[in-house]
Amino acid sequence: MNIPKHIAMVMDGNGRWAVKRGKPRTYGHQVGGEHIFKIAEKCHELGVKYITLYAFSTENWSRPTAEVHFITRELPFLIYNKFKSRLKSNNMKFLLSGRLEGIPKKSLELFRELEQTSKDNEGLTIVFAFNYGGRAEIIDVCKNLLDINIKSSELTEDIFRSNLYLPNVPDVDLVIRAGNEHRISNFLLWQIAYAELYMSEKLWPDFTAKDLTKAIEFYSNRNRKFGKISV
Repeated sequence: MNIPKHIAMVMDGNGRWAVKRGKPRTYGHQVGGEHIFKIAEKCHELGVKYITLYAFSTENWSRPTAEVHFITRELPFLIYNKFKSRLKSNNMKFLLSGRLEGIPKKSLELFRELEQTSKDNEGLTIVFAFNYGGRAEIIDVCKNLLDINIKSSELTEDIFRSNLYLPNVPDVDLVIRAGNEHRISNFLLWQIAYAELYMSEKLWPDFTAKDLTKAIEFYSNRNRKFGKISV
């Protein structure tokens, strides 16, 4: 297979998965969080270099209070406990992306510790998009450019990219959205300009390593032209 270098994943459907089973939506987020590393390990096994996981968006703050509390304050502990030893044993790196000032202090500390302890690892890089929005990132880039007084005549794509949250992470090759939805939902709007889009009917807790392989097979069969024509 032609393995994508960078896969972005919209981990949708956790709440619906739980409700279908007569459980609170927070239970779905717990199971979905525990499920992440299985998919990450498969990506690592296949040779994917980067995955970006859409964990909590800038728009998700409008969800029910109990759900927001769980995702922003309890899920980070779950992620920390699941990842802290596995990152080292699997030679994986952890990076955080999003508006950091909106993340609860303790949660941010846990994420920063994962970043620090894994910074020298050279395998799969796991980007955790938390309090992230594509439009918010673009606005924040524009604010940075205004602060450094960039002239319009000087602005290039390279300069814009250098002010993204994670400028050294390459553009996305493949977007996988679980949850049987067909939209981008304000995710990595700059970085997915030429990504292939794969929408799965599976809710995130049901999305398996076999489903991941199927998505990559779909990607392998695409003719990526980047605005050019086929030869």
